[in-house]
Amino acid sequence: MWKLKIAEGQGPYLFSTNNYVGRQIWEFDQDAMTPKERAAVEEALEEYKKTIKKDRSWALPCADLLMRMQFKRENNNINLSIPPVRRGKKEEVTYEVATTALRKAVRLNRAIQARDGHWVAENAGPMFFTPAQIIVLHISGAINTILTREHKKELVRYIYLHQNDDGGWGFYIEGHSTMIGSALSYIALRLLGEGPDDREDGAMTKAQEWILDNGGATGIPSWGKTCLSVLGVYEWAGCNLPPLEFWLFPSFLPYHPDD
Repeated sequence: MWKLKIAEGQGPYLFSTNNYVGRQIWEFDQDAMTPKERAAVEEALEEYKKTIKKDRSWALPCADLLMRMQFKRENNNINLSIPPVRRGKKEEVTYEVATTALRKAVRLNRAIQARDGHWVAENAGPMFFTPAQIIVLHISGAINTILTREHKKELVRYIYLHQNDDGGWGFYIEGHSTMIGSALSYIALRLLGEGPDDREDGAMTKAQEWILDNGGATGIPSWGKTCLSVLGVYEWAGCNLPPLEFWLFPSFLPYHPDD
């Protein structure tokens, strides 16, 4: 199963000037859990899928289920059995109730703390980071070197989980469907091996229909046009490049290309 490694892994493609402090990377290890723990992980993933399909407000960044499950196992000396406190709008909040709630919150935060002292957080809001990375790996010929079968499986799962009911994807995971989110997510799925009609639930067909019904991929913003051009499916002449003179402006200006 998946295991989050903290400040570890002297990989051939990674370099560090601070001994990898703060680095977080997911590694697949088939023997990382017992059969019971693996079953609990699969159950949690399926439950999460059902939950966000019913209520998109649960699709929030920094709520990584696998990370929390892993750290709770590693920090199993912390007692998390304190029952939750529930109070109605007109019920009095006593000193004892407030103390119990605070104690439970502090223990939970301690339980999900990494062993080197910091708290882990994911960067999973925008829906254009992952497709761009997949495109770069594809054009460099490294997609099958860097991404294992298990990596691809989870990337596909992640993208599908955040598909909206209308078939498109948002600019970020909670957003309404946009062309940049939809076109790039669809392209990423195809590069990861998904066919145009592979899904029994019609997810890929719905994605195609949303893109075509909303003007096609040519309606994508400039970042998306650059990605399409890199792939060779859009003419570079159609990209709106900033004037070269912008590089002469002071770097503190908000429209400098470095910003």
